[in-house]
Amino acid sequence: MSLLPDNTLITAGPDEGRALAIKLARSSVKATQPDAEVRQRLRSVYAEDHGSLVAIAHVVAVEFATIAAANNYWR
Repeated sequence: MSLLPDNTLITAGPDEGRALAIKLARSSVKATQPDAEVRQRLRSVYAEDHGSLVAIAHVVAVEFATIAAANNYWR
């Protein structure tokens, strides 16, 4: 399973970088819990839990920070 599309973090700009960060976060969840039925069942649990939503946002932010650094902050 390849978690990194095209084997690179280089993107055209911040919008593409954010989309990649979200994709990587989602891929990490799939890699951690490969059973789609279990993921679907648990979705309603974390969707109503503010702590879980903040944690998800944090994971995306960390992924985005890594991508931004790899892209020299799109300078």
